[in-house]
Amino acid sequence: MGETSLDTIETIFKELRQTFQTGKTKSLSWRKRQLEQLYKMCDEQKDTLAAAANADFHRPYTETCLFDCSSVRNECNHALNNIDEWASDEKVSDIFAYATMDKYIHPEPLGVTLIIGAWNYPYLVTLAPLVGAIAAGNCAIIKPSELAPRSAAIIATMVERYLDTSCIRVVLGAVEQTQALLKGDIDKIFYTGSTTVGKIIMKAAADKLIPVTLECGGKSPVYIADDANIKNCAKRLAWGKTINCGQTCLAPDYVLCSKATEGRLIPEIVKAWQEFYTSNPLNSESYCHIVNDRHFERVKKLINKDKVTHGGQTDSNANYIAPTIMTNITAEDDVMQEEIFGPLLPFVTVNNEQEAIKFINSRDKPLALYLFTTNKSLANKIIQATSSGSTCVNDIIVQVAPLGLPFGGVGASGFGAYHGKYSFDTFSHRRSVVHVPNWTEFLVAKRNPPYKTKEISFVEKKTKVKRRWRFLPRRGFWFWAVVALIVALSARAIRRFKQ
Repeated sequence: MGETSLDTIETIFKELRQTFQTGKTKSLSWRKRQLEQLYKMCDEQKDTLAAAANADFHRPYTETCLFDCSSVRNECNHALNNIDEWASDEKVSDIFAYATMDKYIHPEPLGVTLIIGAWNYPYLVTLAPLVGAIAAGNCAIIKPSELAPRSAAIIATMVERYLDTSCIRVVLGAVEQTQALLKGDIDKIFYTGSTTVGKIIMKAAADKLIPVTLECGGKSPVYIADDANIKNCAKRLAWGKTINCGQTCLAPDYVLCSKATEGRLIPEIVKAWQEFYTSNPLNSESYCHIVNDRHFERVKKLINKDKVTHGGQTDSNANYIAPTIMTNITAEDDVMQEEIFGPLLPFVTVNNEQEAIKFINSRDKPLALYLFTTNKSLANKIIQATSSGSTCVNDIIVQVAPLGLPFGGVGASGFGAYHGKYSFDTFSHRRSVVHVPNWTEFLVAKRNPPYKTKEISFVEKKTKVKRRWRFLPRRGFWFWAVVALIVALSARAIRRFKQ
């Protein structure tokens, strides 16, 4: 399937806008049907999707099926289980002065949304946001990354086969197509990719005040305390660093630890890698490769052979880089100047958690922070003293799995969040609605000119928000009206009984 023509893109926008204005996507039955079809697509076609990713960059079938297809299916089912609640109006209670009003928050779709995906998890980062867009009742345009062309093409084919193309479309292509999309009639942009391109997206969106969610990356640090369980730490760190050949936005980027811990840890990491991929990962079907020649050369240049203590082997014919450890790394080394996005694991020496905190805080806020320690107080101390998109203690990457947690960055690693209900909220506008009864006119009229001191004093007093010094459950007006009635009747009954 070839690139989408620029003329076609303009037509797509017009067609989607017309469809959205009919209200078709606001129907809960339509939303549920599309989510069911998306689930079906990721279930029935998982082998086809995995084969395309494997052809693109030697991605293991299991990683595509587990991390992409299974995750998207879970998102679909979670949304289907909760969409009735998410889409319903949310009643709001307030101070007594507004008790007669009918107040609620009405979630409404934004309109025509644009999802720009990345190549590293080609289905997860395009279809998981799509779950939120559909659940919230939007039309959507998906723009997969051109760097994984077979994966992008299969997304286009399968979306056309399984989903409602009057509401959901796929655009294939590179820079020209992306630029054309950014000029289109968009109500929301959801972007996954590098911080550099994220800034370009933001500039384009700013001209038209389009809301944007940016899911970028960054250099996610790992601090390993001297009391850490070394064997568990080594296996989990080895796994998190080399799944998808390190081409994961949440991958551990560098390690902070003492020299003593480094000496105990490195042999265990090497042992784990050999268990995962044998002594020659080039021949392992479980080991992914770098996506293309340009990225291969970029990652290869980050290897300082004088500081390599394990690995370092490369093969340009296969875009292969072995799992590699470098030690005695400083903040000035090339490998510390950009997100690695490859299977290189640099070690930076720190003597204690205070030095680790200082090093982390001297750099951009990362997408993730990883801590290995058996001391919960120490972990909490570091969490309180730093900032990151997410944090995981004693494991790697798994904080992205629970659908009850938001996934997103902070600062240079992005902003906005998704997964589960957070995806629905990302693609929704929370609209405040108030119904004021006509019978309250005798109260409302006190705000009207000509202003009188007595009336204004009355309004100010009744609308004043007071501190709550005792815990009182926040209930609606009619709840407290019934309570007052019960108290009054009870008091009356007691008086009669005493008489």
